[in-house]
Amino acid sequence: MTAWNPPHASGPPPSRRERTPKRVNPLRRPSDRFESWFRGFLMLVLVLGLPVAALGAGLTAYESSMRTVQTQSAERHQVDARVTSITEEVGENAKQQARVRWTDDDGTARTGTTLVTPDTPEGTTVRVWVTGEGAVTSPPMTENQAVTTGWFAGGAAAVGVAAGVFAARVGVRHALDRRRYAQWDAEWNQVEPLWAGRFRR
Repeated sequence: MTAWNPPHASGPPPSRRERTPKRVNPLRRPSDRFESWFRGFLMLVLVLGLPVAALGAGLTAYESSMRTVQTQSAERHQVDARVTSITEEVGENAKQQARVRWTDDDGTARTGTTLVTPDTPEGTTVRVWVTGEGAVTSPPMTENQAVTTGWFAGGAAAVGVAAGVFAARVGVRHALDRRRYAQWDAEWNQVEPLWAGRFRR
């Protein structure tokens, strides 16, 4: 017997139709095939959906923030105001609240409350942001803040997509495992009496 004539089982070799394809596993259950397909689908969603969701959410948040920047920049402006009194002391390192007074471009005297640095004496001139109606307000949103908002929204969307894919993966795996365990229990209930009967003989 040589390597050129290896032994084989007696009888004709099985036909091509009777041969099992190499990629087909006879032990693979339908639930295994579904799980494999679903895992590939989730991977596709992760690869394609995550960047789309992150980019879409980021651009939407950035564009909305830029509209806010433009609106606030048009509605708010700075004026020179004089500190008339300190209304509240908030510690040495914190800012303190003070009453200020300024005059609009049309000559109207305005008063309001703003935060100033510690130890600011009365009579000091400070710069404050005011609205067109003459109310003290916060500084308008800046372009850097709009960019930061866009990045934050995009990152949150990416994390949300990834978390959703992970939750779907875990949920489907848990449901399939419960079904498999139930099938195994049912099959074992049918087979176990036969096995037990063999050992009683």
